[in-house]
Amino acid sequence: MKRITVAKGDGIGPEIMDATLAIIKAAGAQIEVDEIEVGEKVYLAGNTSGIAKESWDTIRRNKVFLKAPITTPQGGGYKSLNVTTRKFLGLYANIRPCMSLHPYVKTKHPQMDIVIVRENEEDLYAGIEHQQTDEVVQCLKLISRPGCEKIVRYAFEYAKQYGRKKVTCFTKDNIMKQTDGLFHQVFDEIAKEYPEIENEHWIIDIGAAKMADTPEAFDVIVMPNLYGDVLSDVAAQIAGSVGLAGSANIGEECAMFEAIHGSAPRRAGQNMANPSGLLQGAIQMLAHIGQSEVAEKVQNAWLKTIEDGIHTYDIYKEGVSKEKVGTKEFAEAVISNLGNKPSQLKAVSYAKESSLNLPKYTRKTPLQKELEGVDIFVHWAGTDAEELAEKLQVMNSSEVKLTMITNRGIKVWPEGFRETFCTDHWRCRFKPLEGKQLTKQHIIQLLRVAEANQVDVIKTENLYAFEGKSAYSLGQGQ
Repeated sequence: MKRITVAKGDGIGPEIMDATLAIIKAAGAQIEVDEIEVGEKVYLAGNTSGIAKESWDTIRRNKVFLKAPITTPQGGGYKSLNVTTRKFLGLYANIRPCMSLHPYVKTKHPQMDIVIVRENEEDLYAGIEHQQTDEVVQCLKLISRPGCEKIVRYAFEYAKQYGRKKVTCFTKDNIMKQTDGLFHQVFDEIAKEYPEIENEHWIIDIGAAKMADTPEAFDVIVMPNLYGDVLSDVAAQIAGSVGLAGSANIGEECAMFEAIHGSAPRRAGQNMANPSGLLQGAIQMLAHIGQSEVAEKVQNAWLKTIEDGIHTYDIYKEGVSKEKVGTKEFAEAVISNLGNKPSQLKAVSYAKESSLNLPKYTRKTPLQKELEGVDIFVHWAGTDAEELAEKLQVMNSSEVKLTMITNRGIKVWPEGFRETFCTDHWRCRFKPLEGKQLTKQHIIQLLRVAEANQVDVIKTENLYAFEGKSAYSLGQGQ
């Protein structure tokens, strides 16, 4: 018997949770439930995180959290509980299966059956943003080797466990050569450990276009956080409906399972909502806790119910559907189909193996790191890069000199183009003269000279080489 934490959420949440729990318990799920309160009531009671400390204790004790959709009040500094939960509990992998239910649910892609594996903790979702000048704000894109290794290995282990044949990586490393470049590099490294599974890499823009046009060309797709967030919703929608999709959020110790849709308050209390999204999350939960036979039974009963044409209002279609039912009636139909399998849709057979082989990340031997220069970012309201370069010459010394100025990444000095539009945010690169070695004392001295000459420095970035290889971007146009 496995004890799990359940939150019924807001809006349609309580209805679809009751339906989901009724189905999985009827199928023989060996679970005991600890219910907690999260969401709108907790927010409006003055807790900006939407969850009480005692509820965290319950989640951390049980390790498994089945959560219905919640409502986050607008404004007032309220934080997304989903994002908070993923980060606090280290839920690094977000798993979203997206499968066509043609011809019972309308879709242009009858052969679609893909799984999106999305990194869940870092990338731009680190949420580190600053306004630095009157005209420019920045958001830091953080990609770590541990984050890449954990999510890529999860994708290959998932493919191995569930008999998938191919893992595809989407990045934009033709532009972001350091961050997305690391993700792609780690993908290539880990792919070699799984020779039985085909692997490939696509640039995100053409890969997304291909997925939207020909999703049957893909099997498992692994991506950094932002791309995965966007494309998992696209995949769910082109499969038939976002309302039918569930997701798993997996960490080294804890896991959270949910529907991907919102709380739909306009439909609350009307016995109309489709519980399928949350049920799909619960099926993933059952597989995760080792009750794969029950997960298989529920999934096949759900497919049989869809195939029988017993549909809630959101997917009901004249000429295809046989009966329009409410939330409770849909759950009853699924329960009556337990033990049955679909005849037209593809029945599932879950591997009755141990859990995925996911070793903890082990830190590598430190690399040799050498300081090669420094980018000094300056707030300056002028528009002529030549004028700024002349102003900064005072910072040159017998050991360090200004070598480049960029604006929004584009080289504007030396040999810039007058047509380039410039903001008030300038990256000024200083490097040591030939034969000289830059130290942090040189950087401190540069900042002292800048301050003495009223140069408004807003940030610095040290430029490093690792194992002799420069690990920073050039200016566009260099």
